[in-house]
Amino acid sequence: MGDTIEKVSIIVSKGSLEGIYPALIMANGARAEGIEANLFFTFFGLDAVHKRRHDHIKVATVGNPGLHLATMAGGLPGISSVMTHYLERKMEKLDIPSIPEFIEMISDTGAGLYGCKASCDLFELTKDDLVDQVKDIITVGEFYAMAAGGEIIFT
Repeated sequence: MGDTIEKVSIIVSKGSLEGIYPALIMANGARAEGIEANLFFTFFGLDAVHKRRHDHIKVATVGNPGLHLATMAGGLPGISSVMTHYLERKMEKLDIPSIPEFIEMISDTGAGLYGCKASCDLFELTKDDLVDQVKDIITVGEFYAMAAGGEIIFT
């Protein structure tokens, strides 16, 4: 056995259901194991913590090989909504919380949630646009300083 992990920093860069949930599940699992966890939301991953968007995250159907759909079929109107609804029903049966509930739950365990300053500047977002659980908007340098000595996970 190798050394135990004491800290993880998870970068969330995708704004789709399948891009956000892995990060939330990993952060939640880390906290359950007593591991320090910080989430850094950048680019479209900011949708997970955006007040107006975090409750409307959908499955990316175009070009998603995991769905086993032809690219053209994935682009048909309504397919993303149908697949999102299907997965949300399955997750509900497994007691997997919605993204807003998961964000709140993970924050309550002491995990740190941070927005990327460059991405927030790009999309003209301020801390007021983000959910209350986001502790701050930080630079990449500040993120690296926070992540020092731990594992960095990119989802």
